[in-house]
Amino acid sequence: MIAPFVLFSTIGPALTQGPGRAPFLLSADQIIHDNRLGQVTAKGNVEISSGDRILLADSVSYNQRGGVVTASGNLTLMEPGGEVIFAEHLQLSDDLTEGFIESIRILLTDKSRFAANGARRYGPDRLELAKAVYSPCEICREQPDRAPLWQLKAARVIYHRDAHEIEYRDAVLEVYGVPIAYTPYFRHADPLTPRKSGFLPPVLGSSSDLGTSIQVPYFWAIEADRDLTFAPIFTTDAGVVLTSEYRALTAKGGYNGEASLTYTDNRHDPNDSRDDMEFRGHIDALGRFDIDQTWRWGFDLARATDDTYLRRYGFGDDDVLTTNLFVEGFRGRQYIAASAYAFQGLDEGDDSGTTPLVAPLLDYSVTLQPERLPGRLYFDASALSLYREDEFDSRRLSLDGSWQLPYVGPAGDIYKLTADLGLDLYWLNGFTPEGNSANAGSSDDLEVRIRPTLALDWRFPFVRREGSVRQVIEPVAQVILTPYGGNPKEIPNEDSRSLEFDETNLFSLNRFPGHDRVESGPRVNLGLKASAYGVSGGYASLTVGQVFRLKDDDTFARESGLDDHRSDYVMALNIAPSEFFDLTNRLRLDRNTFSLDRNEIYLSVGPKSLRFDTSYVSLDQELTADNLEAREEIYNSLRWQIDKRWLATLESRRDLSNGGSQIRSGGGLQYLDECIGFSLTVERNFTRDRDVEPSTSINFRFLLQNLG
Repeated sequence: MIAPFVLFSTIGPALTQGPGRAPFLLSADQIIHDNRLGQVTAKGNVEISSGDRILLADSVSYNQRGGVVTASGNLTLMEPGGEVIFAEHLQLSDDLTEGFIESIRILLTDKSRFAANGARRYGPDRLELAKAVYSPCEICREQPDRAPLWQLKAARVIYHRDAHEIEYRDAVLEVYGVPIAYTPYFRHADPLTPRKSGFLPPVLGSSSDLGTSIQVPYFWAIEADRDLTFAPIFTTDAGVVLTSEYRALTAKGGYNGEASLTYTDNRHDPNDSRDDMEFRGHIDALGRFDIDQTWRWGFDLARATDDTYLRRYGFGDDDVLTTNLFVEGFRGRQYIAASAYAFQGLDEGDDSGTTPLVAPLLDYSVTLQPERLPGRLYFDASALSLYREDEFDSRRLSLDGSWQLPYVGPAGDIYKLTADLGLDLYWLNGFTPEGNSANAGSSDDLEVRIRPTLALDWRFPFVRREGSVRQVIEPVAQVILTPYGGNPKEIPNEDSRSLEFDETNLFSLNRFPGHDRVESGPRVNLGLKASAYGVSGGYASLTVGQVFRLKDDDTFARESGLDDHRSDYVMALNIAPSEFFDLTNRLRLDRNTFSLDRNEIYLSVGPKSLRFDTSYVSLDQELTADNLEAREEIYNSLRWQIDKRWLATLESRRDLSNGGSQIRSGGGLQYLDECIGFSLTVERNFTRDRDVEPSTSINFRFLLQNLG
C-alpha cells in the first residue's frame, strides 16, 4: 500500500515548516520514521515532490536535521524545464538542488543526451559534470554498443540553466568513436533557449566568378526583440564581402534589413579589372508600424551602388529597385494613403536622369450606401507628382465617382448598371508631345480630360448538380458606352505603358493599369464561364471571351490584341481534380488566323514527396508605347523528398526563342536528422551582363545539430 507522508524541510525534531523552507511530499510502499535520529527511510516506488521537481527511486533516506536526501536504485529526477536526470546514487538537499550525483545521464528536451561519471549541483541553475559525453544522435537499435555518429567528450562540462548555456573544458569531437578535433574551450546554447548569440553553420562555396569562398555567420541576440547576424564572405578572387542582417520588433510594429559592402577592383565591360579600387554594396530594408487603430506607416528601402553588383555577388537578379515611404489609414469603408517612390533601374539602358521620383502619391477611396438612393456610390481621388533631372515633370489630379445598381431578375439573371464620371487634370513642365518639334510643348501646360462611362453588365448562371459534382455555366455580356478621343497626345503616358490582355481583365471597364490611358468608344465584352466543383475539393473551370468595338482604337498597340474593332480571343483553363494535379493554361488566339499570340502553361504534378512543376510562357510584344522582343521560355523544377531525412531538388530555365539557349540550371541535395545536417547546391548561370560573366557556383553547408 502507498503511504503518503508530508515532511517539512526543517532543521530540528519538529515536523513543522521553518522560515524560508519549502515542504515536500514523500510517498512510498514502506516508510520508517526514527524520531530519535530525525531520519526517515522510504522503500519501494519512492516518489518525492519538491516544488516543480520530482524524484523517483527504489530507496530514499531523508535526514531531517541535516536536510539531506540520499537515494539509490533506478533514480529518475524530473526537472521543471523538462530535462530528465537518471543516476545510480545521489545525495541532495531537501529541495533537490544541491549535492552530488553518481553515474549520471541526462535527457534534454530536444532528445539530446549527456552521460558522465559524476556531477555536482550548485543550486537549481548550475550543474557540473566530470568526464562527460554529449551527443544528440540516437543510439543504433541494432548495435546499441556502437558509438554514435558524433559525440563531444570533455573533461568537464558546466550547464548554466539560468543563462541557457552549456560550457565545455578540454573537449574532443569524435565521429564514430574516432577523435577528429580538440578545443580547450567550447560552448553552445541549451535546448530551452529560443535563441542565443554564437556562430551559425558556415557556408563553403566555389564560383568561377568569385573563386573559393567561405561565409561565417555570427548571430548576436542583442535583446529579446532585437538581433543582428554578421556574415562576412571571404573569397579568393573578389576579396571580402561584409554582409549583415538586423531585425527588431517594437511596441507598434517591426523592421528588418540586410546590407553588404566590399572594396574591390574597379571593373568595366567586358569585365576587365582596372588598376583602381572602389566600394560596392547594397541595402534592402523594410518596416511596418501602427500609429493607432486607423493609421499605420512604413518604408521599403532598396539601393545598390551600381547596376550589376547584386547579380555578381548573388544577392538577387531584380531589374528595378524600389524605395517607398508611405502612411495609410483604414476606417469603415474609407481608405486614404500618402506615399513617395524612388526607383533605381539595373538594366544597361536605364538612365537615372530620366527615371522619375514620385513625391507625393495621394490616394483616397470611399464606398457609400445612401439611404434614399438605390445601389452604391463609389468615389476615388488620386494626386501624383513626378520629377526628373533630364526630362519633363508632371503633376496629375484624378477624381472619379461612380454609381452601381445591381438587380437580380425573376429567372435568376443578374444585371448591374454602372454610371461613372472621371476628371483628370495634368500640369506639365517641359513635355513635348510625340510628333511635335523639339521646342513645341516645352512650356508649362494644363491639360483637362473628362471621362464619362455608362455600362450594363448581364450574367445568367445555370447550375446543375449531378452526383457529387456541381456544374455552373455562366454567359456574360457587357455593353460599355464612352466617347471617343479619350487619349489626347498632350497627356503623357506614365503609368499605362504595359498592357496584358487576358481573362483577368476581359470584363473590365478600362483595361489600362493606370490613369494616363483610358479605353474610349462604344464596345461590348462577351464571354462564357464554365466550371465544375467536386465535394472532395477538386474543380475545373474554363473562361473564353472577346471584345467588339464600333471602330478601331489606335491607343492600343497592334501586338496587344485590342487595336482592331474585334479583339483576339482570350481563354483560360484550370484543372485541379485533386491535390496531386494542378494545370493552368492561358491563351490568346489571333482573331483571324487562330494562331497563338500568347500561351502560358503552368503544371504541377505529384504528391508533396515527389512534386514536378513546369511553366511555359510564349509572349508576343505586349506594350502600348515601347516595343519588347517576343519571348518564349520554359522553366522546370523537381522536388523529391526521398525520405524524412533526404531532399533533392532540380531546376532548369531555358530560352526557346532564336534557336534556344539555357538561362539557368541547378540542383541541390539536403540531409537533416536529429544529429547532423548538410546541404549541397550547384548552379550554372549562362547569361552575361557587363562585368557579370556566365558562371558556375557550388555551395556546401554542414551543421552538427545544437552546435551549429
